[in-house]
Amino acid sequence: MPMLLLVSASVAIDQVIKWLVETRLPFHELVPVIPMFALYRTWNEGIAFSMLGGLPDTALLALTGLVIIFVLYLWWRTPPGRRIAHLGYALIIGGALGNLIDRAVYGHVVDYILFHTETWSFAVFNLADAFISIGAGLIVLDELIVMLHERKSRT
Repeated sequence: MPMLLLVSASVAIDQVIKWLVETRLPFHELVPVIPMFALYRTWNEGIAFSMLGGLPDTALLALTGLVIIFVLYLWWRTPPGRRIAHLGYALIIGGALGNLIDRAVYGHVVDYILFHTETWSFAVFNLADAFISIGAGLIVLDELIVMLHERKSRT
């Protein structure tokens, strides 16, 4: 139950922030926050890093739905004691649902976070993307912990 609350909270926070960005932040204008970090509202018409941007929205919605179903399956198959992995799955699902809602409502995903210098910038992303990345990192961390624990118990 706490993980379902985390999914719901991550979707809600993501959507509130995106609504604020869409209604208050100028489009394609850099708004510096601190050195190397700015807000920059843009739209991603593809998936991660704007890949597959030429596909129709229905295909991207279906692809995102399939990914969510696959992650739910992995989550269901993971033993309950692996809390770090469960936290990771909840964050991935929350982030994916947040971006799915964008695509269904707007026809694109709202991105607004930009890390940059004068000569370099990272891809613009959003909180849902961060949830997905952190969730994936937690699952990898959990797998490493399990692997190291199994290796230690064999010796």
